[in-house]
Amino acid sequence: MKGVVILDFGSQYTQLIWRKIREMGVYSEILPYNASVNEIKDKALTIILSGGPDNVYSKYAPLPDRRIFDLGIPVLGICYGLQLIAHMFGGRVAKGEKMEYGPALLTEYKKDPVLDGVDLRKTVWMSHKDRVEALPRGFEKVASTENSPYAIIKNKEGTIYGFQFHPEVVHTKEGKKFLMNFIFKVAGLKRNWNMRSYLRVLEQEIRKEVQGGSVMLALSGGVDSSTLAFLLKNVLGGDRLYPVFVDTGLLKAHQKEKIREYFSEFENLIIVDRSREFLKRLEGIRNPEEKRKIIGSTFIEVFVDIAETLKKKVSIEYLAQGTLYPDVIESGYSRGPAKTIKSHHNVGGLPDRLGFKLLEPFRLLFKDEVRKIGKLIGVPHELLWQHPFPGPGFAVRIVGEITEERVKKLRKIDSILDEVLKSSGYYEKVWQSLAVLLSDRSVGVRGDERSYEEVCAIRMVTSTDGMTADFARVPYRILRKLSLRILNEVEGISRVVYDISTKPPATIEWE
Repeated sequence: MKGVVILDFGSQYTQLIWRKIREMGVYSEILPYNASVNEIKDKALTIILSGGPDNVYSKYAPLPDRRIFDLGIPVLGICYGLQLIAHMFGGRVAKGEKMEYGPALLTEYKKDPVLDGVDLRKTVWMSHKDRVEALPRGFEKVASTENSPYAIIKNKEGTIYGFQFHPEVVHTKEGKKFLMNFIFKVAGLKRNWNMRSYLRVLEQEIRKEVQGGSVMLALSGGVDSSTLAFLLKNVLGGDRLYPVFVDTGLLKAHQKEKIREYFSEFENLIIVDRSREFLKRLEGIRNPEEKRKIIGSTFIEVFVDIAETLKKKVSIEYLAQGTLYPDVIESGYSRGPAKTIKSHHNVGGLPDRLGFKLLEPFRLLFKDEVRKIGKLIGVPHELLWQHPFPGPGFAVRIVGEITEERVKKLRKIDSILDEVLKSSGYYEKVWQSLAVLLSDRSVGVRGDERSYEEVCAIRMVTSTDGMTADFARVPYRILRKLSLRILNEVEGISRVVYDISTKPPATIEWE
């Protein structure tokens, strides 16, 4: 199938471009920036060049094959992609006098198909240090911002465009309209894609990959691994699927009981308790990256041990994980030259010689898309709409040293948070809620005595995909009830604070 080919230059937002195009009902695919012209030609009706962290004038700048511009199909460059077009056609790109991060208004614009129906009073989202200082011959300016003289450019033929801003992020208020104008009015593409058809593709890919093999599934009970469990059972049957739930001692309250309840009909369900081992290895570890990698490698050891015990019965060839694209991109495992934000235990903590073939069908999906697949295949509502919970569990919600006592304390706070949100009808109104136990202590008063106890931070965010997020404007009555319950019911907490950071620059999780 042909559609939009996105060449990835390492942007943290590359997948958002893909996502926005799929939402339009158009097939799209991500390829590395240095993909061959023949491969691109076979797949592309139009090309989008993503953003990226590099400078186009650098000696080691990632550059595509120049011949992509000779294929006779429309091309759009975003941020680094715009600068790349200007640079490769002979324009001048340099470091701007001012950096431009955050909202900006388009000015000095002229009538153009990419601006049709766009409310130009609304802001676009900028994230760049460099800017185009001189256009190449044969190109013209469509719009500017205060700091970017060439915020939108195009060639005279109207087949090659560049946006200095990021239309793919939610902070560009009219971002989808910009992209739709390019896809439908400039490139002239037609709708040919939906999640039901993508589900059929996933099922075919799983059958083709696994064939007659057996699969061990890392089952946490969260949205992603639960949906994957039901999908694999539907595709492979229950006899070749071995879901493994590992109690790490870092999980939410009653997680083991929930697994037994929802997966009771999975004939090869395996539940193991390795909590002492995980907690022992984390003793004295304070660095969050080190925590994640220790947990990732310990998980693999557990799966290898279980595969060994199953050898007499079956040979396990695949390890399946519910890895999502935000996990991949934040770990620096994109198709382009991305920078690592943080390692995720299922993509950043795996050894080079794994011993299994990895099966990650959701690797290029966002959580809301996984939920759509889950709904199509009948995953229970409660499983689908639970809040995201990190693979390393409370290890990355406890700042500083992890002890069994601190885990128990945070687990109790976490349960109160869930109870208050669900009883108030607010649980499904936020994308994610979490409690964090800080390493600092704070002076308080209990009765007539001075106390010096731990601080708990509450974070609740709204989002659609987890790549960007804003803090949730939760009613004060709910925050007050939450604070009072934590301070009255959890021993050793003297203060509750509410996190009002956005992503970016913060991440959703604290570590």
